[in-house]
Amino acid sequence: MHLLECDSVSLGYPGGRLLTSALSFTLDAGQCICVVGENGTGKSTLVKTILHLQAPLEGVIRLGEGIRAQDIGYLPQATSIPDDFPATVQEVVQSGCLGRRGWHPFIGRTEKEQVHRQLSCLKLTELRKCSFRELSGGQRQRVLLARALCAAKNLLLLDEPVAGLDPAIQAEFYQLLRHLYEDDGMGIIMVSHDLHGVMELATHVLHLSTNYFFGTKQDYLSSPQGLSFTGGSRQ
Repeated sequence: MHLLECDSVSLGYPGGRLLTSALSFTLDAGQCICVVGENGTGKSTLVKTILHLQAPLEGVIRLGEGIRAQDIGYLPQATSIPDDFPATVQEVVQSGCLGRRGWHPFIGRTEKEQVHRQLSCLKLTELRKCSFRELSGGQRQRVLLARALCAAKNLLLLDEPVAGLDPAIQAEFYQLLRHLYEDDGMGIIMVSHDLHGVMELATHVLHLSTNYFFGTKQDYLSSPQGLSFTGGSRQ
């Protein structure tokens, strides 16, 4: 069964401009879908719709068996987190467990083990007592990825996760994501304007436009949308 299925979805706002229509695609474990396209084609709206923060105008988005909206690990844009966010690294990561607790606001032993595991996996253990606002941009994104992984069962949704990061940190972050879907079997959807990163990381590409494209990265590079977006170059 798919982790996520988008079935004939139209995106936009009631009474407003239609952004994308008849959109259909699926995400399976071990896949990374990179979402690209010009501004105003519905990328942010797709993110909100997958997270159940807004309803599609038409069609339906189905989550896999046993997956709820709160089980999606969500990593927002790097630039959307306040510089003076008043929490320690461990507190930020731990907050990713709260969605699973429902009416129980305190995390239990299982969640604590998950927090420690993610801190260790992302090399954050030594920083766990540091203030989030004291971290570098790359460190912050690793902390937010750890938080997203604490929330996720097996589905990650990333919105421009490397925006504002320098190239070396971007490369390190992409390496982490590749490990997650290739070795851990996660399913990842990543919205990005970083075309080079998309070509390095994606197994599939969703290009939002009037005539959208969804398919493998290899097929995208030879498609009209891909040739136009990449300037006709093939990687």
